[in-house]
Amino acid sequence: MARVTSKLQVTVPKAIAEKYGIRPGDEIEWVPAGDVIRVVRPSANALSDDRETRLHLFDQATKRHAKRRPQAPVRRPRGRG
Repeated sequence: MARVTSKLQVTVPKAIAEKYGIRPGDEIEWVPAGDVIRVVRPSANALSDDRETRLHLFDQATKRHAKRRPQAPVRRPRGRG
């Protein structure tokens, strides 16, 4: 777990830095994403934009949303005829 310093600085854990190729001097971007914050390397290839990654993030958000409050039954309009 990382700790925020008095200057609001955060150290990237070594295992994360190695896995994602983050090196000293690299820039990272802090992106608000609902109840979480994503850390993104702007210089990285658009890996987060590929369809599989977007669907995975959507599924995770849907699961978090479902845990927050119980779902009400869906009302469907009655058809005519």
